[in-house]
Amino acid sequence: MLLQLMAAAALTSTGHSGPRIEPIGFAPSARADTGVVADTVPRRKRPRAIEYSDSYYTMLRIHQIASYTEFPLFGAEYILGERLLKEDRTGFPSSGLKTAHTAVALGLGALFTINTLTGGWILYESRSDPAGRTRRVIHSLAMLGADAGFAWSGASGGPAKQSTADASHHRTIAVSSMALATAGTVMMWLWHD
Repeated sequence: MLLQLMAAAALTSTGHSGPRIEPIGFAPSARADTGVVADTVPRRKRPRAIEYSDSYYTMLRIHQIASYTEFPLFGAEYILGERLLKEDRTGFPSSGLKTAHTAVALGLGALFTINTLTGGWILYESRSDPAGRTRRVIHSLAMLGADAGFAWSGASGGPAKQSTADASHHRTIAVSSMALATAGTVMMWLWHD
């Protein structure tokens, strides 16, 4: 190999126009007539540093803690709603049960407001981070769908007091929204990059 390199250097310095001898390990360029050897090693992009603000980590922590309160509230709301439906069918609805059902629903509304605001902040700040982008977007879409479902469920709660069919419709919307939110939350807990 050393001899080939020396021969190539000697031929180049004397202006010899004979066949070009390429050093071992280098591929001849596509334009061999110019005497320029192409770089055969592909250049890798240098990874960009992604910087998050302190408020990002604060919002992330609030978002995570609030997500742990989601399932107990779902369970309480489901149980209260089922008892309320049962009492409505028997004709003896309890006002305390209605108040508790409404209070837990308002708690869920507050929870989803907090998590929508913090989640939006987190999504915005992580927009340039390619790691986990698909997971974040799917989670965000699922939770926005659940938000819309809970708003619809709340709007259908008033007529639910009037008839069993309306109450059943209200229940279907609420349970579907809970299922979508559960899927979105569990996905974030289990799917890691």
